[in-house]
Parts: sequence; structure tokens; C-alpha cells
Amino acid sequence: MQTLTIQFKDDFMSEVIKFIETAKDNIVIKKDKNLELDPYFYERQKDLQKILNDDNQMRTHDELWAKVHKHLEKTHSQ
Repeated sequence: MQTLTIQFKDDFMSEVIKFIETAKDNIVIKKDKNLELDPYFYERQKDLQKILNDDNQMRTHDELWAKVHKHLEKTHSQ
């Protein structure tokens, strides 16, 4: 199955219901609580997954400050 978000005009609702009734064996309708709470839920989820998969890994406190000190030493010695 595939999932789509469909928006339609309020006055078109009866036509949509008629179509769904003719295709009810092939369609599942459910409310998505995630989209009710946050209309951009899936976009944010996708962005977060991309961030987690990127090469930019979280650094420990000590690793971060070691890089800062190294950078400062390098810039002050020039």
C-alpha cells in the first residue's frame, strides 16, 4: 500500500465519499494523529533522519574543546 495526503474542497466531500465507496476494498482511511498535532511531522522526521545519517557526528565535550584549543593554537601561532 501507498500513503498519500489528499486535500480537497469542502463542497467536493460527497464526491470523494462516493468514489471511496466504489473502491472501498482497495482503500483504507484513517486519521493520522501525527499530522493533527504537527502538519509537517513527516517532513521533520525525514530531516531528522538525514541529520542522524550525516557524517557530522556528535562530539563529546572533551573532543569539542580539544578541537577548539587546537584551532586557537593554530590561529595564534600565525
